[in-house]
Amino acid sequence: MMTYYGRVVRWSLALTSVVAAVAVVICAVIGGAKGTYGSLIGVGVVAVFFGISILAVSRAAKISPMAMMVAALGSFVVKIVAFMIVLIALGHSTAFNGRMLGFTALACILARLVVLAGRYRDEAPVPVRRAGREELRRG
Repeated sequence: MMTYYGRVVRWSLALTSVVAAVAVVICAVIGGAKGTYGSLIGVGVVAVFFGISILAVSRAAKISPMAMMVAALGSFVVKIVAFMIVLIALGHSTAFNGRMLGFTALACILARLVVLAGRYRDEAPVPVRRAGREELRRG
């Protein structure tokens, strides 16, 4: 399971890095210096939250698939609450453009979700019932 999750992480990091770079350039052109700052803060927040997920899920994967699922869902809930706290804390700042932060964070999150959905759909083990016994096959 760790090898499979490693591939998902590598693809996620690759696509998210490209999307983050493009988003920073777009925000720099549209929002100037404040847009660039907001975009870079968005990339930083998303990178920290992705790192938390990778750390939690990879450690749990060493225990069992069930622990891996619990870690993934638990870290998801924690990240949503933490992201709301970060947005509230940074929401009234005038040092950067908050819309550019949101645009960049959303673009990076969607890029990672696209990879996760695609990789899981293509390669996740699927239980199959055949003549009274259950097997796993790769999709």
